[in-house]
Amino acid sequence: MGRIAIPIAVLALQGLVSATGCPYANAANLQARAAGTPETPISDALVDDSAGYLTDDVGGQIGDQDSLRAGERGPTLLEDFIFRQKITHFDHERVPERAVHARGAGAHGTFTSYADWSNITAASFLGAAGKQTPVFVRFSTVAGSRGSADSARDLHGFATRLYTDEGNFDIVGNNVPVFFIQDAIRFPDLIHAVKPSPDSEIPQAATAHDSAWDFFSQQPSTLHSLFWAMAGFGIPRSYRHMDGFGVHTYRLVTDAGESKLIKWHWKTKQGRASLYWEEAQILAGKNADAHRGDLFDAISSGNYPEWELAVQIIDEDQALAFGFDVLDPTKIIPEELAPLRKLGVMKLDTNPTNYFAETEQVMFQPGHIVRGVDFTEDPLLQGRIFSYLDTQINRHGGPNFEQLPINRPVVPIHNNNRDGAGQNLIHKNIAAYTPNTLNGGFPQQANKTSGRGFFTAPSRSVTGNLVRGLSSTFNDHWSQPRLFYNSLEPVEQQFLINAIRFETSHLQSTTVKQNVLQQLNRISNDVAARVASALGMAAPTPDPTFYHNNATQGISITNGTLPTIATLKVG
Repeated sequence: MGRIAIPIAVLALQGLVSATGCPYANAANLQARAAGTPETPISDALVDDSAGYLTDDVGGQIGDQDSLRAGERGPTLLEDFIFRQKITHFDHERVPERAVHARGAGAHGTFTSYADWSNITAASFLGAAGKQTPVFVRFSTVAGSRGSADSARDLHGFATRLYTDEGNFDIVGNNVPVFFIQDAIRFPDLIHAVKPSPDSEIPQAATAHDSAWDFFSQQPSTLHSLFWAMAGFGIPRSYRHMDGFGVHTYRLVTDAGESKLIKWHWKTKQGRASLYWEEAQILAGKNADAHRGDLFDAISSGNYPEWELAVQIIDEDQALAFGFDVLDPTKIIPEELAPLRKLGVMKLDTNPTNYFAETEQVMFQPGHIVRGVDFTEDPLLQGRIFSYLDTQINRHGGPNFEQLPINRPVVPIHNNNRDGAGQNLIHKNIAAYTPNTLNGGFPQQANKTSGRGFFTAPSRSVTGNLVRGLSSTFNDHWSQPRLFYNSLEPVEQQFLINAIRFETSHLQSTTVKQNVLQQLNRISNDVAARVASALGMAAPTPDPTFYHNNATQGISITNGTLPTIATLKVG
């Protein structure tokens, strides 16, 4: 297995770290943080067949590829183990596709930290200027199947794995900063609503149908994400021309135990760009693999896409200071309130060698965090931590998918997890439990010997009675969709309205149409009236109770610039 290069620079930390921080983290045992380029984490799994003889799965050489028969025109024999092995393997080649984010593309690259950020986090990958960490990124659509078109109107997944020298760290996000629901228990309802109709399996990778908009109109938490999707963010020109977001609020924690609330951002250095709806429809018919092909071709030709990793940072006591709850995943923190701080840059420079082994088998998990990063009480995040692990057990038939080359970390694994389907490791330690004396007490807790152990932010404190329900601070579903709409240029506002007109024109239920107009009217009477006109329905009466004129920066695509058009394709 590849390993991180030997450290060449050591952070000298003077004195003991505060007792409120990570226990045992002091000058004698803190891990060295160093700049250096790590090896490829899957390098030892590559297979080269260019000079080998054909064999079966256990190494026996094959001299004839025809089936074994009883006579030249007779039946194939059951004893033909070569045939049975080949066909059986073929019959089981596919794993269940992802319930969501099935359609995707991926690439390898490197993340480089701009500076030593130990003043805001103990995370090793941010511990030194110039420090490099290998990454794998998977871009995707959400609702469509593996065979759907890249240019379908949808939110897009933007999942990043950093193979750090303290374990794998995954930022499992999307290309917009908010999500449709606030509580993970609603996720099955959302996906059931946006997927094709269960009787006809129509439409594929599209929300222009009654069940989707019925859910949107009955669950107003969806409106903010819906507006992002209906604007150009739902049909990006390429994966290279979209930003990424962690969506949730997380914590960064220093060695001293000081924590801040943060939002993750990936800012594309190619500039943001979207398709027109007419272009997206043409692409779906002429080149369903447009985004996959664009990413692969750009990397193959040396036009390596880059994204800067940035964070918004706020104090723990500011969680309710902005008129909304930062634990609500349907809300953004306007950049005027918390400016972006750029921490480093990611470059994707290597295409997968094998799509299935890498892009299809990679599993991202919001629970993959490292020392210096911690969760918050965001109820959607809390549910995702469980669900993402559970769904991979279903896909891979057991708990050992972390041993697949694309999922393995670049550091050794020492724990007492044993056996299960697909176990690839041979454990020498007979004492598969702790504490023990038979193996010298190992594996021991990291923080008792080296100061490298993960630790929960000391500031985290939760009190209260058991309740079913969301906080009242999550109740405003209309202010931020209006903020988003107000922040668009007029041409983008028309783009959004046209998209909603197209979608709702496919609805059959008059009740659903009326409910949609009611929700739109709480965001903007102008939007509701223009959609109603296209539907041949009466415009609702304005409801100024919900209206405001606030806008924010960083939303509009047309206000941005493209550094170059050299890699863009026409037709």
